[in-house]
Amino acid sequence: MRKIWSVVVLGLCVLATSGMALAAETAASGKVVVNDGGEYGKYVIQKLQDPNLGSPEFKAMYKKFSNRILWLDGKVVKGAGIQMNTAWYFAVPAKDPVFEEHVHDYDEVVGFYGSNPDDPYDLGGEIEVSINGEKHLINRTTMLYIPAGVKHMPLSIKKVNRPIFHFSIVANKEYGSGGAYK
Repeated sequence: MRKIWSVVVLGLCVLATSGMALAAETAASGKVVVNDGGEYGKYVIQKLQDPNLGSPEFKAMYKKFSNRILWLDGKVVKGAGIQMNTAWYFAVPAKDPVFEEHVHDYDEVVGFYGSNPDDPYDLGGEIEVSINGEKHLINRTTMLYIPAGVKHMPLSIKKVNRPIFHFSIVANKEYGSGGAYK
């Protein structure tokens, strides 16, 4: 998996370098590309393309406590070697746990960020998550690194006082839920 992450980091460096050259060329020409226009607009994701995960019942339940913002994978951007999800959690869901225990054959990073501008580490709620059966009560802004092959979840949203920003990113071109979305 380190090799995959190394390739991702190298790819990001190449994109950044070519992006800087393009930015310099654009600045010199006076041309400004707005949002997702231009030659590289296909890499600017500003509209949710629903990943269509889970049953109709799961999707209906998910919308009652969460607002998915954007989703990126190899289908949204052809050739992307990663998958990323972003969402706001704004309520405690009726279903507990929200996501079931599962495992992937690739690394995953899961993040929960508070929305208090005076204390960005205050989560504004409580989330319980398990890593290989070990329960963690999260009440601070947190990133979890889940190595490939390690069971993780279930995930329970216990309290939401303020919206919680959530993201997940996997080192794979699509998210194989492993049964998480039930």
